[in-house]
Amino acid sequence: QVQLVESGGGLVQAGGSLRLSCTASGIIFRVFTMGWYRQAPGKQRDMVATITTGGSTNYADSVKGRFTISRNNAKNSVDLHMNSLKPEDTAVYYCAVIGQNKIPIPGYWGQGTQVTVSS
Repeated sequence: QVQLVESGGGLVQAGGSLRLSCTASGIIFRVFTMGWYRQAPGKQRDMVATITTGGSTNYADSVKGRFTISRNNAKNSVDLHMNSLKPEDTAVYYCAVIGQNKIPIPGYWGQGTQVTVSS
């Protein structure tokens, strides 16, 4: 059974920072690309950042230069460091396991963690 558990969300003022963490179980973590997605109220779930097994990263244009994704294969974890947060970053953030077709594997989602950025 695949489990992804996110943590680290919260309320922060604009310009502040947060670190999100996701711990995975039930998968061979080191062989998968991992990702962070987010969903704001009334909007679709969008990719924020992904990291391959070799450590190559990809970011949404809206977060480039502000967010950093990292992974620790020994701990089966993937983090998202978020700096210079903006109110438009407010969303529920989800950890995802990325399939070979470069999209999240259906059903392999965490429960999400709320990030709220106040202006």
